[in-house]
Amino acid sequence: MMAAKILTDWRDRLPAARGRVSYDAPLGIATWFRVGGPADFLLRPQDADDLAGFLAALSPELPVTIIGAASNLIIRDGGLPGIVIKLARGFSDIQIEADGIVAGAAALDVTIAEHAAAAGLTGLEFLSGIPGSLGGAVAMNAGAYGSDIRDMLDWAEIIGRDGALARYTAADLALSYRHASLPPGGVVVRARLTARPGDRRAIAAKMADIKTSREASQPIRARTGGSTFRNPEGRKAWQLIDQSGCRGMVIGDAQISEKHCNFLINRGSAIAADLEALGDAVRARVLAETGVALLWEIKRLGIAQRSQS
Repeated sequence: MMAAKILTDWRDRLPAARGRVSYDAPLGIATWFRVGGPADFLLRPQDADDLAGFLAALSPELPVTIIGAASNLIIRDGGLPGIVIKLARGFSDIQIEADGIVAGAAALDVTIAEHAAAAGLTGLEFLSGIPGSLGGAVAMNAGAYGSDIRDMLDWAEIIGRDGALARYTAADLALSYRHASLPPGGVVVRARLTARPGDRRAIAAKMADIKTSREASQPIRARTGGSTFRNPEGRKAWQLIDQSGCRGMVIGDAQISEKHCNFLINRGSAIAADLEALGDAVRARVLAETGVALLWEIKRLGIAQRSQS
């Protein structure tokens, strides 16, 4: 049974939730690319208990998609069928401990880094260079500037599709390059990151260096989604893209950044299909020129429509 038909049949029988609920909810405005169609059903749960209760009572046949800051996400123009759950305010608490930080999944990576710095905790400075939120960072083992979540994760609390909450260590999640083995349908709701006492001036200096480096090398003020493709083993994706003549390449109003060619940019009126078509065109050219098959790092979800070009 198609998701839209399921939702039509189940709309009046979806579980109750204390959070904000909406139908045919626009999603593009919530993504960093500012593209994409609506969600059939969007829930912003109030807290972890609200989310757990909703999932426990939800029919297992209904498709569920979880989104956070949507910083590395292309939502396709036909929208997301089924149920979309967006973690927001009720999942953004940050607690400082003597040797680490416990934070909700919706807490922004840069905000966690700033809290750690203010507390004189070192080891989490790299988070200031990662766009997005902690839940997504755990789910993809995000990393930058020589560190990743695997290095710092003590545990993550995950609510399963059945509504049960369990705690997982970094080893349990088998974290590897841009990958985590979450339980099927699992939603990261909270995590603890290890840190250690450090010199506040040194911490501030390192974060300032990261900020300067990002501003100099990345199109951080553009409508983008961070690194588009994973780095192949022993290679840099941007170098392969540049070598293949794709720097500045355009489809519709989507462009490969002139500043950092592993970044896709929405110049203003691109649609999701333009961005995805451009990414696939780059992959094809890189494969033809270098023999390397680039893998998407940005997630693409939903129903595709044709590019306007």
